[in-house]
Amino acid sequence: MKTDAKIRSDVLAEIDFDPSIRSLGISVEVKDGVVALTGTLTSYAEKHAVERAVQRVHGVRGVTLEMTVSRPADHERTDAELANATERALLWHVLVPDGKIRPRVDNGWITLEGEVEWAYQSHAAETAVQSLVGVVGITNSIQVRPLFSPADIQRNIEQALLRQAYRESQHIDIAVDNAVVTLTGKVHSWAERRAAQGAAMAAPGVGRVINHLLVES
Repeated sequence: MKTDAKIRSDVLAEIDFDPSIRSLGISVEVKDGVVALTGTLTSYAEKHAVERAVQRVHGVRGVTLEMTVSRPADHERTDAELANATERALLWHVLVPDGKIRPRVDNGWITLEGEVEWAYQSHAAETAVQSLVGVVGITNSIQVRPLFSPADIQRNIEQALLRQAYRESQHIDIAVDNAVVTLTGKVHSWAERRAAQGAAMAAPGVGRVINHLLVES
């Protein structure tokens, strides 16, 4: 099993290795395999790149990001410009239903509102705008229309996990509150963690997935 010191060293090396991460001064702390990152980044997309880089490191059990985005001068955009770009990005994304999502922009922070039928459509909308120049943060307030009862949602997710990841499904607890699903328990890798979240998000009636699954060393 890796020590926290070794995990920290590997995380720093992986961040340095990733060409999409350009910011310097990212602080990394590790306790019991959970990595906490602080610092200032140049784009919201870079924040996701940092999170993905950390998840690639073997031994990481969890990640917390307390990182802010400070736009460089050449990335400055007015809210009007960013709002127009956001609307075009949503319009051109094949998984985002036309006319269902209303974006608002305030000082570079995008808020997505509206109502859709599936959780993957909400996720697709957020993904469509997170790499736009000038974005400093995103609040996803898109509502998923509840079409199924919490019991139906839980049963559908359990069946999906059994089909896709039988071994891991034995260690995953599923809680459903209206259309919000919370996953807790342990899995064996970040790939399995993402697969479990994807299975939950694809279930009919799911509005949002809160993933508290821990990755075993």
